[in-house]
Amino acid sequence: MLVTNSSNPHTFSEGAAFLSIRIENPQAATRKTPRQARSRATVDAIIEAGARILSDDGWAGFTTNRVAERAGVSIGSLYQYFEDKFSLVDAIRQTHLENGMQAMRRVRAVGLTPHELAVRIVAARIEAHSIHPGLHPVLLQEIPTARARRNPASDYEVAYLSLYAKIVADFRSRQGSPADAVAGRVLSDAVDGVIHNAASRSALDDERMREELIRLIALYLSPGTDLP
Repeated sequence: MLVTNSSNPHTFSEGAAFLSIRIENPQAATRKTPRQARSRATVDAIIEAGARILSDDGWAGFTTNRVAERAGVSIGSLYQYFEDKFSLVDAIRQTHLENGMQAMRRVRAVGLTPHELAVRIVAARIEAHSIHPGLHPVLLQEIPTARARRNPASDYEVAYLSLYAKIVADFRSRQGSPADAVAGRVLSDAVDGVIHNAASRSALDDERMREELIRLIALYLSPGTDLP
């Protein structure tokens, strides 16, 4: 996946609370499963092109013709794998969420100081959202079916929060507990709220924002803090 730090030209409402809401992982979005390496490469190119267009131009600039042109494939090839642009958006959403999960799975908390763990968490979230900085807010706000995707009990949400709960438990050098799950949920909401709003403002590279978020997490995790 090609990483880009191009600025997002879209304007979003300041302090939009919904930007901290995570999006549900859709079911398999392709109408035809790519089995050969060439077919998988075609599907990957289509998804990458679609993600770039959504990130840079938003839903208003997103058409299957533009995606096919950007991906370097025929429109017929695109429709072999995707029924319409909504099914393509589902595949883009799935890839975006998987990128975020993969980054968080690489966070190791055992033996770290609060500051060291905070640095790793923030780096993982910025890494995932820097691939296409404008994508997450578009998926949440602009796609006509976006509200139907906001499910706090989705399989993705449960799996995502369990990663944070495990990070907290590992940091505390103990088996996971309900208290760790609560602390993980607080951390995830705080981190994602800041990161998602930074993405919507094209501010993921704001060093001061990054430092302040690290400080917030480190203080929350520090010994003596009244944690759950």
